[in-house]
Amino acid sequence: MADIAKIKEQLNELTLMEAAQLVKDLEAEWGVTAAAPMMMGAMPMGGGGGDAAVEEKVDFDVVLEDIGAQKIKVIKAVREIDPALGLKEAKDVVEATPATVLTGVPKETAEAAVKVLAEAGAKAVVR
Repeated sequence: MADIAKIKEQLNELTLMEAAQLVKDLEAEWGVTAAAPMMMGAMPMGGGGGDAAVEEKVDFDVVLEDIGAQKIKVIKAVREIDPALGLKEAKDVVEATPATVLTGVPKETAEAAVKVLAEAGAKAVVR
C-alpha cells in the first residue's frame, strides 16, 4: 500500500505548473475530469429555439491585468507560476501587461495562480 503521507508531502513540493500537468496526465490516463460537477439547478433554462447542449468550460487562462506597485514581486510570482520562464521572459510578460500568464489550465490551477499574483500586489483574472 502507498504511503499517503509521503505522497502528500511530494505533492506539496510541486510548482503550480507541475501540479497542472499532473492533473492533465491523470485525467487522460484515468479518463476522468477534475472539474467540479455542474448542479442541475444551475442549468440554463432556455425558451424556444432548440436543444443546444451547454458545454462546461474546463480550460482557463490567467490574464495579468495590472502589476501594481511592486514589479519585482510580480516578476517573481510569474516565475513561480511558470518555472519554465527565465527572468527576462517573466519580466517581458509583466511589462506587456495586460498579458496572458497561463493558458488552458484547470480552474483550480488558474485560481491558485491568481492568488499568487494577488499576494505579489498584482491584479489578474481567470478567463
